[in-house]
Amino acid sequence: MSPTSFILSASIPSAVILAFFAWQLGYDRKPPSTKSTQKQNIPGVLHRRSYFYIGGRYTPVGADATGSAICAGQMYVEHLVPGKVWRKFPILMIPGNGMTGTGFLNTPDGRMGWADYFMSQGYEIFVVDQPSRGRSPWQQGVDGPQSTKMTTLFIEQRFTATQKYGLWPQAGLFTQWPGAGTKGDPIFDNFYRSIMPSFVSSVEASEKMQSAGVALLDKIGPVILLTHSQSGQYGWSLADARPELVKGIIAIEPIGPPFINAVFAPASAARAYGISETPLTFSPPIQSASDLQMEANSSDEYHTCIQQVQPARKLVNLSKLPVLLVTSESGYHAVYDPCTVEFLKDAGVSVDFVNLPNVGIYGNGHLMFMEKNSLEIAEKVVGKWLKRTGL
Repeated sequence: MSPTSFILSASIPSAVILAFFAWQLGYDRKPPSTKSTQKQNIPGVLHRRSYFYIGGRYTPVGADATGSAICAGQMYVEHLVPGKVWRKFPILMIPGNGMTGTGFLNTPDGRMGWADYFMSQGYEIFVVDQPSRGRSPWQQGVDGPQSTKMTTLFIEQRFTATQKYGLWPQAGLFTQWPGAGTKGDPIFDNFYRSIMPSFVSSVEASEKMQSAGVALLDKIGPVILLTHSQSGQYGWSLADARPELVKGIIAIEPIGPPFINAVFAPASAARAYGISETPLTFSPPIQSASDLQMEANSSDEYHTCIQQVQPARKLVNLSKLPVLLVTSESGYHAVYDPCTVEFLKDAGVSVDFVNLPNVGIYGNGHLMFMEKNSLEIAEKVVGKWLKRTGL
């Protein structure tokens, strides 16, 4: 069976269906008429879906010399193309820890996800499952061990019912999760069923994602990266490796803060290159992460903000593209995302920092793209930034 299928996720008028079949002969990249862009919340967008795998390497199996092998490190890529494409660059969506690309397709309570929303705005979409997660296979004996630490309590405390636990100062402000956010609630249960094991080693996860991600960029060409949480560092490292192929980065609460884990005890060293486990290109150049001089410039019971000693080395490849970093009102990133922004700015990166309550959007947490007002954030924050930057 062909991996390409056509998805019709809403009731579509016959005129649109005819236009769709005409479109199959060649993508129309002109903006649709005003009549076809009326603002409405529809269940989905007419689009073509296909998939492929990228990266990976063959590893011999068995003690004989037959040449038998398995493939490890490959990455699943889903390609979604709306009937009308009028944006120049696709958006590549990379999910965070424990999650797959399905998190961008629709919300746990069945509303339109960010993939459909941005298709409705004329963007092609690529969505991936990180190597060795979800539809990207984990190979026993080749890939490293994985963890299932994301229990129901872990998810409730950090993502879906933070107001009940108060593990950081802003946690009580959370109001935007659809449903109770606890085990037994049907929306929570629907979401939790999607949670996957992840690599124990964050370095292994980063290296495999870097290898497959670079191969993907080389295949599909220039993109806008949209990252979340753990995958935030992959935005920085992929743009550093292929600056000519990354036209902008949308970082939704990217992993941080620089050099250290925070909020949840015990604090521990992390991300030797500040915002990445894998090497980045600094100027003046460094031979290893130990060449980066750092100091703590602020500290409280929840985090220590560590920055480069001034004058800071510059991230020369990241300084060439626009970056949007979005932080929620109540998520634990509200504690330390300003520290990540400071690190980026000191390194010469042009960052637009949007703290959602500062633009009148309240009550969100770490999974803002799934929450009750997810489309408001997509339109008024991410979409507005894309328009302003010409992307």
